[in-house]
Amino acid sequence: MKAVRLYEKGVLRVEDVPSPAPPEPGWASLKVIMAGICGSDIHNFKTGQWITRSPSIAGHEFTGVVTALGAGVENVQIGDFIAADSRFWCGECDACQRGQNHLCKTLGFIGEACDGCFAEYVNLPAKLLHKIPSGLAPQIAAMAEPFAVALHAINRLRLTPHEPVLIVGCGPIGGLAAVILAHQHQGPVVVVDRNAARVEGVAHVTNAQVATLNAQHIKELLQGRKLTAAIDATGSIDALQMLLNCVPSGANIALVGISHGKMEFDPNILVERELALIGCHAFQNEMPDAISLLPACASMIYQLIDREITLDDVPTAYTQIAANQVLGLKTLIRI
Repeated sequence: MKAVRLYEKGVLRVEDVPSPAPPEPGWASLKVIMAGICGSDIHNFKTGQWITRSPSIAGHEFTGVVTALGAGVENVQIGDFIAADSRFWCGECDACQRGQNHLCKTLGFIGEACDGCFAEYVNLPAKLLHKIPSGLAPQIAAMAEPFAVALHAINRLRLTPHEPVLIVGCGPIGGLAAVILAHQHQGPVVVVDRNAARVEGVAHVTNAQVATLNAQHIKELLQGRKLTAAIDATGSIDALQMLLNCVPSGANIALVGISHGKMEFDPNILVERELALIGCHAFQNEMPDAISLLPACASMIYQLIDREITLDDVPTAYTQIAANQVLGLKTLIRI
């Protein structure tokens, strides 16, 4: 079968590889239908930060159909259409025992801890598989995993009704957060991104307001209403430093971007202004809720898809995404 494998930092190859063996007990075999390229895929390609096995078939966002089952699998059946949880957890450590699989002591992800979905077929633990609603288009079903990440960031903010929200960064997670808020939140949403075409596209789809990362500008847009919640989906140290200077005292900031580099700041800023920096790692138990939300948000999501490509196009797409040369939020791979 054809697959895209990551060997080391900057080395990604499209190759013919053996198809997966019959699934082991507790595992399932899947035919991949549609997959998405994630920002973390690009980060790993650029930095090699999470390469633990080489080569490894990349990719963790996808939808597919179950083709074979290992012994003991009961949560899915052959022929089921599914989306997959990307997290590869042990189930035994203290965090897993608390139901916080996303904080597992040995947490890995599909495409890193095991072969991923940038291939025609993949074998995965059946516990990671979630059935998708009948008739849901594969382009939308493939967005379930990043949708859960965006939903987790919103949940971590514990928003109150009508509360204004600022989203900094209109890449996939920031854009999908804006989609979720447009569907279920009653308060105003303000979006910021240095890519003018991208931020305008998100604003058009979600009816959000576009701003610069400037306290006065945001205050004027909100007509004096206090901004108390923000999402940083940039992974930019400079953007986060600007955001800290931009939000008023008492604000909560959910950090969901994957950062490059380190920042220095005076912790007294957090103390004296009672600012809260809230880490958001993947998602906890949001996957079923995210899947249930997808049909209602499908029309918005469609408008934010950049394009569909083939497995042969993936290396070029990596380079273009890394260089910020795409306008839409998500590049999808039709297998």
